[in-house]
Amino acid sequence: MNKIFPSAAKALEGIVHDGQLLAVGGFGLCGIPEALIDALRDSAVKNLTVISNNAGVDGFGLGKLLETRQIKRMISSYVGENKEFERQYLAGELELEFTPQGTLAERLRAGGAGIPAFFTKTGVGTLVAEGKELREFDGERFVMERALVPDVALVKAHRADKSGNLQFRYTARNFNPAAAMAGKITVVEVEEIVETGAMVPDQVHLPGIYVHRIVLNAQPEKRIEKRTVREAAPA
Repeated sequence: MNKIFPSAAKALEGIVHDGQLLAVGGFGLCGIPEALIDALRDSAVKNLTVISNNAGVDGFGLGKLLETRQIKRMISSYVGENKEFERQYLAGELELEFTPQGTLAERLRAGGAGIPAFFTKTGVGTLVAEGKELREFDGERFVMERALVPDVALVKAHRADKSGNLQFRYTARNFNPAAAMAGKITVVEVEEIVETGAMVPDQVHLPGIYVHRIVLNAQPEKRIEKRTVREAAPA
């Protein structure tokens, strides 16, 4: 089975539709599938619910999909870098399921592992726990969180072989493996594609059984979210 597609648009063809639940890997702007996000925008699908640690920034990453009003609901942990997100949310135009970061990661991991739900102390006694089942274990209260199983997961990896085995690079690993495992269909954007067997087993961070489609983006922009430069010391 050939998993390699000639473009991001072709990789999404026939699998993205209005009203879907999508997961998008990345942390801030680190490790986001830039080409796949652009292709999703160009597909014009709408009324999407998107699982992502954050929502990009204005004009980049998932911020592009907010500008085109293709996202109706976000399941996110950190949303503080996007003014358009703030505007839409405060105006009642965008729904938000605010989820603590560790809980979000575990909900995706559970989805990929076939675990329907789990209990955690995080969020007990806060808005996060409203409307959810609470249960006591060993004298302490826990809230039940449901697993996340997106229809499609969009993932960024550094390298793939032709069988879909993936290698991630440094902190760009972040939410990407969990999103890839959870997705019913997983599409991966990579900077390099090698022959099957070219990666030694220790280099494989995620086996190809979780990967359905691969697209090459050899030169992503990799925009820096915030650049901090130390002031020059006086001479």
